Amino acid sequence: MTIYNAVSAAGLLCFLGFLLLFSRHRRRVSLRVVAWGVALQILFALFVFLVPFGSRIFLVLNDITMQVIESAFEGIRFLFGPLALSPGKAGSPGFILAFQALPSIIFFAALMELLYYAGIMERLIGLFARVFAKVMGISGAESLCASAQIFLGIESNLTVRPYLKEMTTSELMVVLTTGMATIASSVLGFYVIILGGVFPNVAGHLISASILLAPAAIVAAKMLFPETDSPKTLGKVVAVEYQKAGNPIEAIINGAMTGVRMLVGIAALLIAFIGLVALFDSGLLYLGKLMGHLTAVNVDLSLNQLLGYIFYPFTVAMGVPLEDAPQIARILGERIVMTEVKSYQDLSALVQAGKILHPRSVFIATYALCGFAHIPSLAIFVGGTSSLVPERTKDIALIGLWALLAANVACFMTGAVAGIFYSGSGGMLFRNF
Repeated sequence: MTIYNAVSAAGLLCFLGFLLLFSRHRRRVSLRVVAWGVALQILFALFVFLVPFGSRIFLVLNDITMQVIESAFEGIRFLFGPLALSPGKAGSPGFILAFQALPSIIFFAALMELLYYAGIMERLIGLFARVFAKVMGISGAESLCASAQIFLGIESNLTVRPYLKEMTTSELMVVLTTGMATIASSVLGFYVIILGGVFPNVAGHLISASILLAPAAIVAAKMLFPETDSPKTLGKVVAVEYQKAGNPIEAIINGAMTGVRMLVGIAALLIAFIGLVALFDSGLLYLGKLMGHLTAVNVDLSLNQLLGYIFYPFTVAMGVPLEDAPQIARILGERIVMTEVKSYQDLSALVQAGKILHPRSVFIATYALCGFAHIPSLAIFVGGTSSLVPERTKDIALIGLWALLAANVACFMTGAVAGIFYSGSGGMLFRNF
């Protein structure tokens, strides 16, 4: 136990205070939702990090995930040959995102669809939904959607499609926030490939982060937009509404095609937003030079630097050591514009370059970045949800930015929880880290 663990604990309380400060109806905030949401995070973290049996479970999940990724590489190497070889292997041209990491999304999407066809995903989603509905006292529809977000992406909204039309504003807020605060299982392997070289057992931690993020997202959404109406499914456990494939082959085909669309979407967003940020930085550079001519003071700014200043207090509050806080803050700020993919890449590069001094910083950043809490995702979730229920487009658009704020704070809460329990080599999940 160090001072930084205490800072993380205090930071978690600060994030709750931040949400309360911006709440639309402070007096209507449910103490039950907040208390049990935080309690679920703490209890799960205790199970994963301090209980030997829990740690072993996630080590097994980590090993299974790594084996699945290695299987995915068989198809990738068959298609792309030497271009798919990981850095360090004979004949490898070095790390190439498009050929070594992105294609894994197709494999994982197909695998998830196959697991859904087998009924495994449906049972897991139903289990978490019952826990959220019964313990936190939220509606069956929003708890089901939040649970589905742990494993699925935007398609998780299909599980509650029949209920979207009559959802309250608070319920819609939960739908959008949980979508942007969590990740899809189909991109899990993608992140593992990026971080595997610098973070041992990262697969187990990413699975842990995805589960921790769900209750945090519910808390953040319910604090900013407390329930003021009467949800139709309050106190009920609703069934998963999701059209499964007719047979295993169809499931694999459907999943692979979904993976292709996701891969193309991610690639397109990276090309567009990284290019636009570079253009914006060029403008800032020119403006800095102009100011230098006028004031004789050189100003060298970039968008990432500006966002780093904004995210610095949140980074420190999560318990990141001060020596690494500027770097981690810049990465967190970068995520909101250029997606978590670029941020994870930069985190890995900084570690390899020796510019991150504390493993604790890498650990907290990995948890805090594990979510689609960025502007590109905002467009996807607002547009995707609106397409399912066009008559609620105005409501969904109005709460979109609030959901983005809530999703980011939920990620920070999860980073703080990770910081509370970080113990270096003290736990099984921290071995070799």
